Amino acid sequence: MKKQCALWAAVLFAVTVCVTGSASARSMKVGMVTDVGGVNDQSFNQSAWEGLTRTKEELGMKIGYKESKQDADYAPNLETLTDAEYDLIWGIGFLMADAIKSTAQVNPDQKYAIVDFFYGPETPKNVACAVFQEEQPSFLVGYIAGKMTKAKKVGFVGGIKFPLIEKFEYGYMAGVKMANPEVEVVRQYAESFTDAAKGKAITNNMYQQGADIVFHAAGGVGDGVIEAAKEKNKWAIGVDKDQSHLAPDNVLTSAMKRVDNAIFGIVEQLQKGVFKGGESVVYNLSNEGVGIAPTTSKHVPKEILDEVDGLIAKIKSGEIVVPATDAEYKEFIK
Repeated sequence: MKKQCALWAAVLFAVTVCVTGSASARSMKVGMVTDVGGVNDQSFNQSAWEGLTRTKEELGMKIGYKESKQDADYAPNLETLTDAEYDLIWGIGFLMADAIKSTAQVNPDQKYAIVDFFYGPETPKNVACAVFQEEQPSFLVGYIAGKMTKAKKVGFVGGIKFPLIEKFEYGYMAGVKMANPEVEVVRQYAESFTDAAKGKAITNNMYQQGADIVFHAAGGVGDGVIEAAKEKNKWAIGVDKDQSHLAPDNVLTSAMKRVDNAIFGIVEQLQKGVFKGGESVVYNLSNEGVGIAPTTSKHVPKEILDEVDGLIAKIKSGEIVVPATDAEYKEFIK
């Protein structure tokens, strides 16, 4: 009888541990702090929130966010989520790099993650980094633009001039030139990620100069780029998410950056007990971290899409290395 009681006690203990472990996994809390674009920016931050929402739906996570209106909000928002004892706190965007690092150093037992920044050997052990090869999808949409422009002039609108945004710029330019070396690329930075009116004004000016396709890598500024395309009945190319819904007849394609997949993947690993603090995870064409929008086939002919598929294969194999800087671009087009 004692042996039976001991056996049942062991079984009951195992079941309790199993149930408790599952409940613990389900009740994990993951939060994010947006950059100044806001959670409904139709782009970068929104993609991040969609990834976090997916963790709630598929992994049972409790989720939350704090929205930043200005740079000064980053550190207080991170502290608010830290005080709320979230298991993992995301900083969305490279503009939050300093705030994430300083907050992580003050709170070494708290796990953080950041999108679009890697500190190299100085990365705190409690910070995981998700970075992307943005030049790759930019190259593909640039190739499409170079093939489809009738004016032989296309445009690029950047947000704030940082090395990360330059990856979009030079990847795009390289794709355009591979498609047609005679196509001119006009470029301008808005020095903002939120000023849609400025994005619209810059784009209208590019159209007036003769460009017929404009690609933006500018967050909320891009809303103005797409609005200008719609009003002038020209082409725009979206970024981060498939932005065709903003102007179905005027968004030619979008250079997608799967921030949602990155966030879901790292949170899923955390739930399994794996956290790559102090390291970076790189997302590119080979692991479906970037790509072009599925709606591209609506406006782009199949023969061009077949050529794009060939380029994707060459990028994956290493036959084509897409430039991400000015120096690499100059070398690429020699």
